[in-house]
Amino acid sequence: MILTNSSMNHSPIGQKWRNLYVSILTRLPDPTRTPEPVEASKGTRMTVFSELRMRPATAGRSGWDASTTARLAMAGTVIFTLLVGANLATPLYPLLQESLGLSSFGITVAFASYVLALVSTLMLAGHWSDHIGRRAALILAVVVGLAGGWIFAHAEGLAALSAGRSLQGVAVALATGASAAALRELLPSRPEWASRFTLLASAGGVAAGPVIGGVLSMLPGPTTAPYYVHSAVLGGLLVPLCLLRARPAIMPGDGVRPLRALAPRRPSVSTEARGAFWLAAAVGFLSFSVFGFCLSLAPGYFAQIVQAESRPVIGALAGVTLGASALSQLLRVRGRYAVPAGLGVLGVSVLLLAASAAWSSPLLLVAASIGAGLGQGVAFRTVFNDVAGKVEPARHAQVISTVYVITYLGSAVPVLGLGWATAAFGLAASVTGFVALCGIAAFGLAVMTWRAATLQDARRGGPHQARRPA
Repeated sequence: MILTNSSMNHSPIGQKWRNLYVSILTRLPDPTRTPEPVEASKGTRMTVFSELRMRPATAGRSGWDASTTARLAMAGTVIFTLLVGANLATPLYPLLQESLGLSSFGITVAFASYVLALVSTLMLAGHWSDHIGRRAALILAVVVGLAGGWIFAHAEGLAALSAGRSLQGVAVALATGASAAALRELLPSRPEWASRFTLLASAGGVAAGPVIGGVLSMLPGPTTAPYYVHSAVLGGLLVPLCLLRARPAIMPGDGVRPLRALAPRRPSVSTEARGAFWLAAAVGFLSFSVFGFCLSLAPGYFAQIVQAESRPVIGALAGVTLGASALSQLLRVRGRYAVPAGLGVLGVSVLLLAASAAWSSPLLLVAASIGAGLGQGVAFRTVFNDVAGKVEPARHAQVISTVYVITYLGSAVPVLGLGWATAAFGLAASVTGFVALCGIAAFGLAVMTWRAATLQDARRGGPHQARRPA
């Protein structure tokens, strides 16, 4: 007997097979649907150890389900606090130089060891937070930062000093990509403000470090007290981080060997973001060359200009440029010409730093430091936001870490050269040559970005059509 479609649909046997077929189809995954992010079940809490192993673990309590505001505050506070600790030593270097019998080149070696460790970790582990989760990466950074500060505080020679600085660099590197990516994920509809908060926390921490270090050095034990206080603050941050209910990693490890995802990767940038990436890297390299000078040899240089030996005063002067850079993140600067204008202000300001020494003018020193920070802050924020907006979310931490690899090299390579030149030609002559090179580089980048903005205006029919919110 041959059954027609109609008879199959209405017969009891046909209806039974039809229901079975539909029930099977409803259980099959839809190949056109985008998979939902993996969420921890209500009975499962991602512990720190399970995150590091990239394995879920069942726990009896669910943890603290913090609000978006609280998560933003924690992500920013961790990187801010770690950078404060990494720069506490700035006003202490003259004291350490005297007590440990170090030369100017030895101080630059200690400073550069921090930067080189930071850069190496960014290259090798900049993508880790994509796989282990943002919280686990931040907790790991805090623990390493505690170890680095303790070793540095009790150092009795250049080797221990460099070891402590290296661990501090590792801690900052682990937190850099994790905090930037976390801020980006917490503000998906406000990418520009995510970039502002990232740079505000970073520049603010670097600026506050010398000031706080100078003030705390007035306590008994000037080279150890700052690190004891900082360690207490870092230890306090571990409490909310450990209680926090972690959000799943965006790229958890798969298969029986998930740790393979943590293997070093070759840095790569998409074609669409490549131009923005190299511009951000170039501006960052120049910016941190100036910052590296302010945080290493500048304290002694500034002390000669203002004729002061007070560590809080020296720390405050070293942090002026970084503080102005942090505050510039709150300014609303519009237009395509923000980058060349900021670079132009940076170029003029660094040249005035040398002029302030020649004229023995503390007022000009402060004004030039503020101008350099404002110019750098506006220019770097704009190019940083541009590259961050062009990178796909799944690779945000890796690409941003690569930007910082080149950026932080600016704090090491030129400063090492400056330290060598100081030993050979003296501090004043070396600083004059250094700021001259920085000024030329700033003006060169300003001309290049001005020409690019002019060409874009010409293609769009005028500058009034090319403006967009900063």
